[in-house]
Amino acid sequence: MKHILVVFTGGTIGSSASEGTIKPSESAPFKLLGEFQRRFSETAKDIAFESIEPVRLLSENLAPAAWPIIIEAIEAKQPDRYDGVIVTHGTDTLAYSAAAFGFYFHGLKVPLLLVSSDYPLDHPEANGLDNFHCAVDFIREINEPGVFVPYRNQCQTVQVHRGARLASSLQLSGDFVSVQGQSYMAYEGGRFIRSGLSAFERQAALPGLKALFSNRILMIRPYPGLDYGHFSVDGVDAVLHDLYHSGTACSTLQWGENHSLLAFIKRCRQQGVKVYLAPARKSPDAYESTRFLLDAGAEMIWNLSIEAAYVKLALAYGNFQDGRGISAFLAADIAGEHVYSNSPMSLS
Repeated sequence: MKHILVVFTGGTIGSSASEGTIKPSESAPFKLLGEFQRRFSETAKDIAFESIEPVRLLSENLAPAAWPIIIEAIEAKQPDRYDGVIVTHGTDTLAYSAAAFGFYFHGLKVPLLLVSSDYPLDHPEANGLDNFHCAVDFIREINEPGVFVPYRNQCQTVQVHRGARLASSLQLSGDFVSVQGQSYMAYEGGRFIRSGLSAFERQAALPGLKALFSNRILMIRPYPGLDYGHFSVDGVDAVLHDLYHSGTACSTLQWGENHSLLAFIKRCRQQGVKVYLAPARKSPDAYESTRFLLDAGAEMIWNLSIEAAYVKLALAYGNFQDGRGISAFLAADIAGEHVYSNSPMSLS
């Protein structure tokens, strides 16, 4: 008999559609367990579920303050007493929560899996039950510690993603991929197929973390014509600046200081606010613009997705007071989040 803790948090998988509106439902989460037991009755006979619901919200309404609530509820149940933990979650902020739990629960001895659905469970095309079934089988058969996200894109097989490597859903789509398109495993016909991505080996010495995520991280995404004059950094702990796919952002003063990240970095430094850049893959070569940004004092968070970088930065500034502690935490591979590549597109 496997004992699994199911943590309901809302999202589409915990919602129902009525009169054209999708919203969280009190009964929808438990419909998931009922449908699983009905459809997979042979497997369900050997599973004992225990459930809690610390929050109920659509994930687009999630803020970093929600993560400690969910974490505290899980820790109160002593998760190592179970064979695994399943957290149901909405898709909009799934990648951010997967990273948050991946970093915080890096020492958990049992698997924790986040399960979502692209449609409410009553919809004929919903993938939520398939994702949940994969999570249960992962706990039954693989039982590898860490945080993972099983997810079936439409017309594809279920993929198991490492939590700290999951990217946000593709635009105008409900599909998910891991960074660089490399999931951890595939799940097909009741079998798990490894992708070649090696299991993460925990580092010997990792800091004990509190569930404190700074809500004073300003994230800025680049686009042509971005005007930095619209941003104030008053009350900001740090800025995380997203980059184009080649690890670049506008570094020229040709269009005026308000449109130059170089000038914005200078303004932030004058106000004592650190500017971090992500994502970029580290290699011997880089574009000139990237060199300018680093020379101006920006710090690159290497080899992480933008979602993982944001969450890790929030956790770093929530836990560490000194720059050395923050830098060491950002550089450490906490949950297998670091992505390495010898591709000629790689930059530094």
